[in-house]
Amino acid sequence: MRSYLTIKQAGNFEIDIKKSQFICNIARTETKEEAEEFITQIKKEHSSATHNCYAYVLGMDNEVMKQNDNGEPSGTAGAPILNVLEQLELRNVTAIVTRYFGGIKLGAGGLIRAYSNATSKAIEHIGVNQRQPQTESTLTIAYPLQGKLEHFLAKQQIQTVDTQYTDKVSLTIALNTTEYDEKVSLINDFLNAQVTITKGPVTITKGPEVYHEIPYDLTDKKARY
Repeated sequence: MRSYLTIKQAGNFEIDIKKSQFICNIARTETKEEAEEFITQIKKEHSSATHNCYAYVLGMDNEVMKQNDNGEPSGTAGAPILNVLEQLELRNVTAIVTRYFGGIKLGAGGLIRAYSNATSKAIEHIGVNQRQPQTESTLTIAYPLQGKLEHFLAKQQIQTVDTQYTDKVSLTIALNTTEYDEKVSLINDFLNAQVTITKGPVTITKGPEVYHEIPYDLTDKKARY
């Protein structure tokens, strides 16, 4: 499992350029079938549109990429959409930009800018998350230790994803897999220093590796393109 960037959720954004309406719909898609199904859905919703141009990137290393101009001059629609997805280093995303022609021709350069802007504005509007592989672990402790442990975890920027209360307290935490051993060692050192209030054994149970998502600031990537 590797970390990667993707959109926060499915959504859309609309811009008007010289009386033409450009609507970018974008969604997470993990397979070619999902991407094509999403494209078909949007085409049906906008069956009266002048053009429905799209691009998608699939796989951790963009193993599958496709773009389509849907009647626009070659290279003026699908390629700019795809370029935005690649420049922002997004994974498993499909974007389709619908155009309702307003009567004013934009020229090749204008079309490239329009399809690119519609896509980038949609991504900016929806937002991007970084999906990080993290290993979940459960800390089982006595009640008197809970406050101090939660304060320590927050100070170490360790995320608590669940808390269960029985005769003891069980905190499920998420640790970046690459830092797992280091962070567990820090937690153990902290717990060993709290022997006067632990009141019983402390256990750390290693759980599965899963993806957790955090918001990602696109400022630096946008500046590069």
